[in-house]
Amino acid sequence: MKLRFLLVVKFIICFILLCISIGYAETLYVAGGAAPVENILKPIKFPFEEKTGIKLIIIPSGPVNAFKALESGEVEAAAAGLTFDQWVDLLKKNNLEVKNPESYKKFHLGKDRIVVLLNKENPVNKLSKEQIKGIFTGKIRNWQEVGGKDSPILIVWGRLIPGTNKLFTEFFLDNEKVNGDIMEVNTVEEIKETITNFPEAIGISSWGAVDERLKVPQIPELIRDITLITKGEPTERVKKLIDFIYNEGARYTKTYK
Repeated sequence: MKLRFLLVVKFIICFILLCISIGYAETLYVAGGAAPVENILKPIKFPFEEKTGIKLIIIPSGPVNAFKALESGEVEAAAAGLTFDQWVDLLKKNNLEVKNPESYKKFHLGKDRIVVLLNKENPVNKLSKEQIKGIFTGKIRNWQEVGGKDSPILIVWGRLIPGTNKLFTEFFLDNEKVNGDIMEVNTVEEIKETITNFPEAIGISSWGAVDERLKVPQIPELIRDITLITKGEPTERVKKLIDFIYNEGARYTKTYK
């Protein structure tokens, strides 16, 4: 009886895998930072797959690792919340030289706004640039100093969103180093989860990643471009992806107007 049950389970699994392989004749791998992943790639994934029959595999890896994946041929396209020139500058800071920038094809996918995330219990509704700089450089360490409760500030900092971190640090911190009581995590999802669980926490993310679990205070606007690149001419799969984003997929994306 047990053997028969195991055989039935095995048959079901094989049947599901067969259906998946039949349903998706092709697979497209795209790596990217927080802005393209949260604002564009995740929202259009299922409608794009349904229309084209191409399985879209999204690899959230940050712009540096996304570029490396493109260079090694692991993915057909890479995307970031940066202009191409900003991307190249970030790569240089990570000891990666782009030897032939002209060999890359660039596609502007939209815009994103970098936001500050707070726990819903936090009473702070607005932060100035000076207050944000004070918090993230460790000069302001208690929420009471910016109109909040008497509680120490916990900074949640994502390691795998260097493009977001770079622009935020340049604009709000005047390139000063992040300092204070810092909890390092990896992805945007981990940032969101941590802030949800810690009332004293603060972090940053792309606008498209915001959900009902979090509070977004009013801050000075920091808008950035979202760029997709390919090495050489895009493949037919990537062309279909770009065409979908520009046309039918525009109603699903969360790009900032």
